[in-house]
Amino acid sequence: MQKLLINLKKLSVGQFILSHTFITQEVGFLKKIINNPMNFVSETLEGIILAHGDQLQFVKEDRNGLVRADARTSDKVAIVTGGGSGHLPVFLGYVGKGLADGVAVGNVFTSPSADTIYNVAKELNGENGLLFLYGNYFGDGMNFDVAAEMLEEDDIYVESVRVSDDVASAPRSDWKKRRGVAGIFFAYKITGAFSETSQPLKEVKRIAEKTAENLATMGVALSSCTLPASGEPNFQIGENEMEIGMGIHGEPGIFRAPLRTANEITTEILDRLMADLSLHKDDEVAVLVNGSGSTPLEELYIVAREVHHYLEKQTIGIYKTYVGEYATSLDMAGCSITLLKLDDELKLYLDAEADSPFFKQIGRSK
Repeated sequence: MQKLLINLKKLSVGQFILSHTFITQEVGFLKKIINNPMNFVSETLEGIILAHGDQLQFVKEDRNGLVRADARTSDKVAIVTGGGSGHLPVFLGYVGKGLADGVAVGNVFTSPSADTIYNVAKELNGENGLLFLYGNYFGDGMNFDVAAEMLEEDDIYVESVRVSDDVASAPRSDWKKRRGVAGIFFAYKITGAFSETSQPLKEVKRIAEKTAENLATMGVALSSCTLPASGEPNFQIGENEMEIGMGIHGEPGIFRAPLRTANEITTEILDRLMADLSLHKDDEVAVLVNGSGSTPLEELYIVAREVHHYLEKQTIGIYKTYVGEYATSLDMAGCSITLLKLDDELKLYLDAEADSPFFKQIGRSK
């Protein structure tokens, strides 16, 4: 066992702060609290079901699919989501009342299979139709499309909405080609609440698309993440560097630079989000400051502080702010900021009650 001194980068105000700690490595492998790495996903899912079986349950004969424990008694349009593991609470963390109804889980950073997506959808019956709501990645899109074709052969009608909010991955003119990142939280929250009112499928799809179109997200990475199967970082970044716009799987961002202060990072990101959404004086937004996996809450609140100061100077109204880990990348250090441009309809369903093991919100009194 070899002990190596490393620097952990921090989002700081006024100056760069490097916190030193000792981390034990064994032949280049970072320590993890796991068993056999090949069982990482299955043991995670089993632990979640054992802890939260009153709210979630496995799909019959498919332990990569989970549904709400009360889902089959519902008369609403069922919302099915899915994606690779390694991003908790996305995707399965948003299965619950006022959110999604079922989720297909893939391996770490890997799309779920079409068979699992199909099995989840069949478990939810589909009498009122199904909406597939997921992040815009090639493998996810391909497998969800195949599952939709399988369901249509069973006379179950499906609509699909891909969330594509990562400003770093394509210009606004091609926003539907963007990667899906943390902004999908808002799509779950608003679409799920809307579907609880027993709206028809075409209307549920409409509000999901409306939410997706008004989202913009950008992140900053300070370190890589470690894949359980390899025990090694999935990309390299210098100890005094940051990368603006890096994707949640380590996809290239816009640029690398020496680490900046929290206020400078926040301003860099917000300048781009403001322009992307064409925000003007007196517009209103919801804000999400999301941690990538190993960034302390204290640092996220420093970012949230500057988001508020920045938007106040621009006379942009802040309707609601969420701070915490909503879409992670295993143990990556960094954060992202999402803005959702609001109107009265989106605010109504953003305010509604939601309840899952990973996210709870009490509905706002009218």
